[in-house]
Amino acid sequence: MCAKGFRRLPVTDPGTGMLRGGLVTAGDVVDLMGGGSKYNLVKVKHRGGQVLSAINEPVKEIMSTTLDMVHPNDELPDVVDRIVLTRTGGLPIVDGDGLLQGIITERDVLQVLTSFKSNSLVEDVMTVSPHVITPDETIQGAGREMTRRHFRRLPVVSNDVLFGIVTAMDIMKYVGGDGTIFEKMTTGSTEDVLGISVRSLMNGDLLTTNPTVNVGDAARFMLSKGVGALPVIEDSHLVGIITEYDLVCALQNEL
Repeated sequence: MCAKGFRRLPVTDPGTGMLRGGLVTAGDVVDLMGGGSKYNLVKVKHRGGQVLSAINEPVKEIMSTTLDMVHPNDELPDVVDRIVLTRTGGLPIVDGDGLLQGIITERDVLQVLTSFKSNSLVEDVMTVSPHVITPDETIQGAGREMTRRHFRRLPVVSNDVLFGIVTAMDIMKYVGGDGTIFEKMTTGSTEDVLGISVRSLMNGDLLTTNPTVNVGDAARFMLSKGVGALPVIEDSHLVGIITEYDLVCALQNEL
């Protein structure tokens, strides 16, 4: 997932290609590490929180098994409705025999949005007064907030100044990407590995938008930068956040 930049992977039978009723997402990894319900796998099964042994468990231990699926011939408006209704970032595409044919994601839908001349502005669809964390929040604390609130990203703010944004993918890359997690490890416990501040996950590239930008332009900008959300800034203050899901909702009203 880190190597390919994928936030979700369908889980299939290796021999038949049949979808095995599972989807593993960056959110599942954050749940495992951040103190959600799947954290019990670490806390209970692995000696009170030994993260190294936990991350070597098979994906069936954390994958989401309650899935909504679509079929290759489903109409796009119906698929968009399903994504909005289920608040799911991606839906597996299966044929009549249950064979996985592909996956359609919010980002795929945004590709369609860029061809529309939308009448909506960012301020019409953004989430206002978003929940934020401070730069001193721990990675585990951020993961816990994401899991509890069903968020995939959190703006990082201190003294009314936007420092950056931390995403589920950032946490997943820290856990399974470039080996950074092993540099921080002394005891191997979750608190040891994820007890450092979110400052370590933020880079210098802070991409933002403003309330009066057309949602089609916002969608094109997000796609060009490969990001799933943009903090919305007005008069140097954070006033909202616009996500791929928000833009898909905007598209739903135009199809």
